[in-house]
Order: sequence, then structure tokens, then C-alpha cells
Amino acid sequence: MSKGVAITGMGIISSIGNTVEENYQSLISKTPGISRIESIDTIHKNNIKVGEVKTSNQEFIQQLGLPQSNNYSRTALLAEISVLEAVENAGIKDMNSCKTGLISATSVAGMDKTEKYYYSLFEESQNRKYITAHPAGDATTKIANRLGITDFVTTISTACSSSANAIMLGARMIKAGKLDRVIVGGADCLSKFTINGFKTLMILSEDNCRPFDADRTGLNLGEAAAFLVLESDAQVKKCNKEILGYVSGYANANDAFHQTASSENGEGATLAMTKALKIANISANEIDYINAHGTATNNNDASESKAIRRVFGDTVPDLSSTKSYTGHTLAAAAVIEAVYSILALQNATVFPNLNFKTAIPETNITPVTEVLKKDLNHVLSNSFGFGGNCSTLIFSKA
Repeated sequence: MSKGVAITGMGIISSIGNTVEENYQSLISKTPGISRIESIDTIHKNNIKVGEVKTSNQEFIQQLGLPQSNNYSRTALLAEISVLEAVENAGIKDMNSCKTGLISATSVAGMDKTEKYYYSLFEESQNRKYITAHPAGDATTKIANRLGITDFVTTISTACSSSANAIMLGARMIKAGKLDRVIVGGADCLSKFTINGFKTLMILSEDNCRPFDADRTGLNLGEAAAFLVLESDAQVKKCNKEILGYVSGYANANDAFHQTASSENGEGATLAMTKALKIANISANEIDYINAHGTATNNNDASESKAIRRVFGDTVPDLSSTKSYTGHTLAAAAVIEAVYSILALQNATVFPNLNFKTAIPETNITPVTEVLKKDLNHVLSNSFGFGGNCSTLIFSKA
């Protein structure tokens, strides 16, 4: 019986590293990537902290060998860098050797460029090229063209659960026999629009975020991209591929409560976790580690904590939020944390929840605060988005 859908490659870029290995080393050395804003000229740059990738757009352009006349947004640059690492990691030599798809997620898309040049578009014709780079599907199209993927290409944008839903759709298509291989993931860059939007919601922290802490003060936004290569059992066997782990469970539910807030008792989160466990065909006590959504906002952490208590009762598995390293990377968050979940399985390691001091009184959940070595077979990862879009993924050891 299949353990799930095989993961054969992964790539990532975030504020704690430009490769999978760099991210892992930062995780185990407790080195966060949270800092003051450097690359965006915003009035909030000295008031808040973010998880910013320090590599410039020009450096990415040179790394990718793009002409200076390109119209890549920063989201597209981050996406392409990470997807190329994933493809190389999976050892793919011929993209058309089997039926291959691409499912990419984003929420910011190309607005970092359109917001920058919005007021000068009529005067400066050279910047009009970024208008066509604004839509959510632009980065997806650029990746598909670079890799030569034509069998199935789509984009998902469901706020902060976007890349979880990309992974889920990819796994379902492989299980249904629609694709032999699918590259899934997502990317988001920082932008004034998101900074101002979250500032308006009054949920941005002026300090390093403190997930699940009773005295948490809000989230840190971040930018990042990551992709996984998923392959069918038949394709893995045919090519004798190394398996990094499995996508064994997945579910999406809706909280149906509020446009930006989660319900008090975490209805959608509870349903998503319960359904994912059912699809993985495992019980709650078989989960060894929870990589929580853990945004460090008052609403999310209280709601998610209650949902976790509802599913796991008094025996909550080891838990942490790695957003204390990277910040909340919006549409990329779920796939960033998917890579971290797989690294946890591969290295028998639970990564710490940084900056935690005091448990939330109502739920009294204490996350792991030091690097913890232990055998891991199943990791559950939560991702919850605006509009009540709640998704849970379960990753299992190869």
C-alpha cells in the first residue's frame, strides 16, 4: 500500500537562506532572519521588523541569466530561483519524459513593481512592461516557459494557505492518475501594499514575533519561495528515484467566520486537521511534530491553540512555529514550512519556536524552544488564510 505521494525534490529561498542547506543550518543554529526593512522605501521601515531576503533583484537577474529588458517581479525572481533548485534536487533531466504539471501559488504576485511605477506609467514607457507582470499567474507562466511544462499549468491564490492548496491539488492529481509528476509551491515578495494592509489591521509587530506566547504583539511579514517535486509511485520506480518524504494527508476547510479573523474555537482548523488525519489513515497520537501556522497574532495563536486541543486533547505533540525564523511569508508560508517539515523528518529534528516565554493561559500549550532530536514518522503542518481558508498537510518519513 502506498505511503502517499512521493516527494523527490525541493528548493527554497527565504530570509534564513538561499538554499535548502542554508535554511537547515539556520534552523538548527537558532538563527532567525528577522530585521528592519532595507529594500523598500516605506514610512514603516523603522517601526516594524520583517523576514527580508537580502539578495537584490539585480543579483537574481544575473544568477538566472535574464536580459536587462526582462519584466520579472521580485516574486517571479524568488519563484524561479527556488524552482530550479527543486528540479536539480529531483535529478530531472528531461521535463517531458512523463506527464508533468506545475501548480504555483502567490498573493502579492507582481504588485511590487506596479505599485512602484503606478504614478509614472504614462510618462515613463519603459516601465509599462511590468503591467503584464502584475497578475498572479505571471510567475507561473514564466516558470512553465523556462522549464517547458505544458501538460498542466495553474496558479492558486487563497491567501496564506495558497501553497498548501497547491501541494494538495498536486497530490490529488497524482493520486487520480492525471499527472505522473507535478512541481508545486509558491512565492511572495514584500511590498508596500502588504505592509500597509497588515499595518491597517494592527497586527504587525515592532519586534521579533513571539508565536504562542501569552504576550505576543503581532506578526513579522516575510518574503520567500519554495517548491516541491511530487512524483507517482510508478514514476519513482521507473526512474529509481530517491524519496525525501511523502505527502500522506491533506485537507482544506473553511472557517466561515470572518474575512480576516479565525473563529474563537478554530472550527475550520479543527476540521482541516481531522480530515487530513483521516486521509493519511493515521490517528492523532501518531503525529510526532506539529509545524503550526503560529503567526504570533492574538487571534490566530489563540484560535489555533484551541483547535489543536480539540484534536489532540491533553497529549499535544511537540509543536513549534518556524515563522519566528522567517516571518509570515503569506502565500509561500505553507510550502516553506513543508520544506522544514521534510527536513525535520530527514534529520529527526524538531526545530525550536524562538522568543517564547509564557504559555497562553486558556490552552497552556508550550512549544519546543530548543533544537530537539527525536525519531519522527509523521509531521502535521497547518496553514490558515484570510477568508477562513484553512489547510492542513501531513508529511511522512520515506
